[in-house]
Amino acid sequence: MNYLELINKCLVELNYKQVAAFSELTKNDHKKIKNILNVLNTEICSSDRWNFLQRRTEIVLPKNTGEIENTIDGRIETIIIDGQRFEYYDDFEKFFTDTQPQNTYSLFNDKILLPIYNKDKTVEILYYTKNCAKDYQGKEKFALEESQDISLIPDTFAEPVLVYGTCMRLKGNPQHVRFSYWLSMYKDALANMRSRVSASMDSTPSVKMFRR
Repeated sequence: MNYLELINKCLVELNYKQVAAFSELTKNDHKKIKNILNVLNTEICSSDRWNFLQRRTEIVLPKNTGEIENTIDGRIETIIIDGQRFEYYDDFEKFFTDTQPQNTYSLFNDKILLPIYNKDKTVEILYYTKNCAKDYQGKEKFALEESQDISLIPDTFAEPVLVYGTCMRLKGNPQHVRFSYWLSMYKDALANMRSRVSASMDSTPSVKMFRR
């Protein structure tokens, strides 16, 4: 379900008139819906280690150097060199004196700090992308901007979580006639999403809803 379709779903839930084109979204509530959908989409994506955000890449660590540019567009989960997993170590200064614990890495400015080897090494990096959407060509991006953009949240969950969550935030009044329904549908969809697409059974993602 693309951005425009999500917006129209929200309009239906709110008993507003749907629009035929993205250019028609000119009213104040239209702008609020667009903004809330984006904020909520970003919050949900960044709330935990969802498996639909998992990515993998490889970077070459040149010989005789202990650092590489951190080009990872997200949160590093695991670094692997020669089949050995490296753990994150926060005391980056130890890497400059070569006194860090064995099989560890650290981060400093825009660098990934690693042990120094006498030959080039392939560094395998598993990470969670910070992108939350993609365009109609499938290119990932941070935010929903164009009518055909799609959330990275699986479509099965994107519609109920984003639409009902957005309606709740827009109205922000528990006394609203449909607020309890939106809240129930949102919570059920998020719980279902949590049980089916978390990175592990130990993951406990949560997204708080605030009244505006």
